[in-house]
Amino acid sequence: MSEDTRQSATAEPARQRFVVCGDGAVARRLVTELADRYGVAVTVVLPSASDDHAADVADLASEFTVAEGQPEIITARRLTGEVLDQAGVREASAVAFVGVDDVTNVDAAMITRELAPEVRLVVRLFNPVLGEGVAAMLGDCAVLSGSEIAAPAFVAATLGDATPTYLRLPEGELLRTAMRSDVDPAGADVVCGLARTTGPEPVVLPADQDSADLVLVRAYGRPRVNPPRRRPRLFRALGLVFSRNLRLALAGTAALLTAASVLLAYARGVNLAEAAYLTLLTTMGAAEADAAAPLTEKVTAVVLATTGVALLPTVTALVVDSLVRARLAVAAGSMIEPIDDHVVLVGLGNIGTRVLEELHAFGIPVVAVDRTESARGIGVARELGLPAIVGDATRVETLRAASVHTCRALVVLTADDVTNLETALSGRSAHETDRARSDATRAPLRVVLRLFDDGFAKRTQRILGINESRSVSSLAAPAFAAAMMGRQVIDTISVGRRVLLVADLPVGAGSELEGRYYHDVTRPGGVWVIAMRTGRAGQTIWSLPERRPLVRTDRLIVLATRAGLAALLPRTVPSPDAKPLADVAPLRLLAPAPRDGG
Repeated sequence: MSEDTRQSATAEPARQRFVVCGDGAVARRLVTELADRYGVAVTVVLPSASDDHAADVADLASEFTVAEGQPEIITARRLTGEVLDQAGVREASAVAFVGVDDVTNVDAAMITRELAPEVRLVVRLFNPVLGEGVAAMLGDCAVLSGSEIAAPAFVAATLGDATPTYLRLPEGELLRTAMRSDVDPAGADVVCGLARTTGPEPVVLPADQDSADLVLVRAYGRPRVNPPRRRPRLFRALGLVFSRNLRLALAGTAALLTAASVLLAYARGVNLAEAAYLTLLTTMGAAEADAAAPLTEKVTAVVLATTGVALLPTVTALVVDSLVRARLAVAAGSMIEPIDDHVVLVGLGNIGTRVLEELHAFGIPVVAVDRTESARGIGVARELGLPAIVGDATRVETLRAASVHTCRALVVLTADDVTNLETALSGRSAHETDRARSDATRAPLRVVLRLFDDGFAKRTQRILGINESRSVSSLAAPAFAAAMMGRQVIDTISVGRRVLLVADLPVGAGSELEGRYYHDVTRPGGVWVIAMRTGRAGQTIWSLPERRPLVRTDRLIVLATRAGLAALLPRTVPSPDAKPLADVAPLRLLAPAPRDGG
């Protein structure tokens, strides 16, 4: 942790101890957030010194705890009461359970609550129903889902920067991100400029708000999403039953019968309808031999009789095969009709399932792919009526089965960076090959990857031409860290691989902020105040008053970077020597509004 960061933190957080239980990517990022951004001591409980990111977590923990002389790492296969007691949960300010298994996290949280009835708990859960119950049952407990926090960022990367991200504040106010050029002044109010995205790296919360092309606006109702156009149910059913081989066989049969009808009409001198009647009877074996018939008629009759013997069983077999294949395809959730302009989504774990649900809610057709039948998202895809393919996505054959050559975007969200990159390169190669052969005017494939390492992600985008990459842990960890600090993070906004936190912060009694003005809180590039809640129930002020000082009954709604929020939190901490509100407010309300931050 840098010296500047340590000096920016107050003495109060430095005396606190936090416990993090888990060894995955979110745990690693969370340890970094608590150490570097907030300057607090952390004890990390790992199931093993060799699993997942355990070695990296151990290195990070030792880096910032040795100086304080505190316990650094505890290794235990199970989170029992003895292990948690050894980790110091009784004296901790907050304990986070960020493992990948919901049941393990809930069990450990309940054990901790028995040991420390007052400690703040932060629990990572995927299941929203379970999360609501746990939050209500365990008192001071924040339940967060890393995949739910990160999913909107992946959806926005998939559909393009102009895709809105919606934020709903606790009072019901609806906000959304938008490109400034797409904002209709009659239908939305710009709250603030989020970022200037025109350069090589986005500049968040710029001082010159008019230069921001990505803005946050107050939305008045969610726009209606048009569902994807689908063929009528009858046509889709016929397309499922009549396979390509069956269609070819029926087309050949029709061509043969038509040609035979024309020949018979010419040979016998009858009209075409009578010739067609004779042709069908001959094909089915009902015609009688006529020795006096012309040669053309005899040859035609022989060909029809011979063809009929072989044709009818062949068509019957193809019909049965098509019906069986159709039934198996429906049962397996595979693709049953041609598709284009869709999204191929690879990796149906927690984050993949969330992205699948959000894309479906936007009305975007999706083909889901995972290597295991038991993946969480396979069942979700089939419940939503979406094609789900079980197979190895690093193989071109699997991607072609998902129609990657006609899709609009390939999104790869497995937990392994190398697998994600290999899949992306295979998919782009297959797409470009088909594009060169069939339709050179088709837009290039948009590729979105889940990558953990920031440096690797930047080099991948720059050298290999990958459109977008995101990290679930880097998007989710700031919200977990803020929740451990006891601050309410309402939501997060992704800007490239950076993340902005939307937080609700109280002005503590006697804190540094009490008596200041909202523009004293705003720091371009770090913190931006977008609204203020007063002590009156339900009152939110969006047009912030210039000459009204902040009082202890106020709450600020701010947009902040991780560093900005970490620097702001100590300024909101109440003072134990704070004077009563009646002795402070009248004097401060008469003070002039300083413009220099003093």
